[in-house]
Amino acid sequence: MRETFELDDEFIPLCDLLKYLSIAESGGEAKYMVAEGYVLVDGEVELRKRFKVRPGHVVSGDGFEIEVVAAAH
Repeated sequence: MRETFELDDEFIPLCDLLKYLSIAESGGEAKYMVAEGYVLVDGEVELRKRFKVRPGHVVSGDGFEIEVVAAAH
């Protein structure tokens, strides 16, 4: 799955993004994925569950890639 996520705010916490896009079925699953090193931000493993994902970041993992862009206002 490859998609673009339009961000309305300054940032979205990493776990919230995974849950919002149904990559994780729950907040607990999202936290597990991050804690176990299954999620990358800009090609680097990100272990901080509350990492602030901002426009320009690319979040990826096994079977998914999300390009985060600023929403057009």
